[in-house]
Amino acid sequence: MTRTLLFFLTLLAFAVLRPACANAAEQAELNGNEALFTVMAAINAAGYDVDSQSAANHPLRKLVRDHLAGQKLASVEELKRFFAAHKQKSNSAELSQYISYALSVHGPPSFEYRFRPNELPPDVVPLAGLSEQMANFYREARISDMWEKSQPAFEKILADYQPLVTQGLIQSNAYLRNPTSGFLGRRFQVIVDLLGAPNQIHTRSYRDDYFIVLTPSAEPQADEVRHAYLHYLLDPLVLKYAEQLDRKRPLFDYAQGAPALEQNYKEDYFLLVTECLIKAVEARLTPGGAKKQAMVEQALREGFILTGAFADALPVYEKQDQALRLYFKELVDGIDLKAEVRRLEKVQFAKERVTKQPQATAPPPPPEPVGIAKALLEADDLYRDRKLEPAREAFLNILKMPDEQSAHAKAYYGLARVAALQGSGELAQRMFQKVLEMRADEETRAWALVYLGRIADQTGERDQAVENYRLVLGLQGATAGARQAAEQGLKQSFPNQKK
Repeated sequence: MTRTLLFFLTLLAFAVLRPACANAAEQAELNGNEALFTVMAAINAAGYDVDSQSAANHPLRKLVRDHLAGQKLASVEELKRFFAAHKQKSNSAELSQYISYALSVHGPPSFEYRFRPNELPPDVVPLAGLSEQMANFYREARISDMWEKSQPAFEKILADYQPLVTQGLIQSNAYLRNPTSGFLGRRFQVIVDLLGAPNQIHTRSYRDDYFIVLTPSAEPQADEVRHAYLHYLLDPLVLKYAEQLDRKRPLFDYAQGAPALEQNYKEDYFLLVTECLIKAVEARLTPGGAKKQAMVEQALREGFILTGAFADALPVYEKQDQALRLYFKELVDGIDLKAEVRRLEKVQFAKERVTKQPQATAPPPPPEPVGIAKALLEADDLYRDRKLEPAREAFLNILKMPDEQSAHAKAYYGLARVAALQGSGELAQRMFQKVLEMRADEETRAWALVYLGRIADQTGERDQAVENYRLVLGLQGATAGARQAAEQGLKQSFPNQKK
């Protein structure tokens, strides 16, 4: 059963109990997204390193980064140049443009745009030519296999989100008394991205699709999903009654003097109105009278100047029978300009907004190794214990196991080290060269180059040794130990002795 179908069935189960929401499932989805997964894998390989060492990352991000780093892919080299040429001033803007792109294409294998050129989002236009590179990367890196193997990780996160998202959507539809989840033909889509920097929330509205993209976080960002869903429901309503709301525009001047209010709200009156209405609805949905009032007062201090008016009007709406979409004109007409001016003149605007701080999270325990990964660990243990013949047999057995070249490259690396300790210098050299010919991760490649540099030093080929050491320093994935060994090799020729 697909996650989307399971999500729909859960919503429908709630709808049996709450008929007002009976059709809410028709336009709501909770999923991963292969196009976004591919784009995020690509930029991670191309140089997107924001919070790459954070404990809040999902483990899948490191697995994908390491896997791609261990391959010599021509498409990644092209992507690195593209990524560098489209750097943005902030990390948020950098990620944002690629999310916009991913949501604007049909996805693999062609990554063709869903829109005509004149309909593309503004931040996607400068990314001309990316689709061809994404198609090449998708094919060369075999992303379809990676996407398939990543599904258990996505299923786990989606299962965590499902009941919370369902509750938020049902709660919102019930409060607004919506027979459907918004205007007909529109869709609300929650997309989980496991390869982005943690604690990110991105929303987009393209044609009839409203998206919210969530990256890993300590706790599911359920409140943010409900907030986005309220935007999805209420944005069209506010625009529908623009004429009535324009009569309240004189209050907009007060927002200009709120230091904590973001500039986009100061420039877009209707965007500000929608946010004020949402904050009032969220306050009404929060249990506890004191907490409701505190939320309204905080919103006012931050410059959301109509939150108080909407919060006062909503209890009246709750006592009548119409849906908000039918009652909204009456609610707006009931706003008293003079009373709101008196209210706002008493407000002490805050200098900064109160933001929800992401919770710290400990890194998840690594999964127990199985299959070829377990065999590699056991072979390495034998090598460290200097049980060379059993280690050699273990590495040879790994080469008989079906897997991608990255694991086999590590087996050749193990055989090379065993040969070096057994005094078979020529065999060791051939095995280290074999590692470089395969799709080894950069950590393994770096150490293979260090050993090859030392072998070259021992045979009097100093120029070749220097070249190998320099190659180590050019690998981003080289460990500190490998870099130190390479730097030492550049300073002084490796002793002509067995190591």
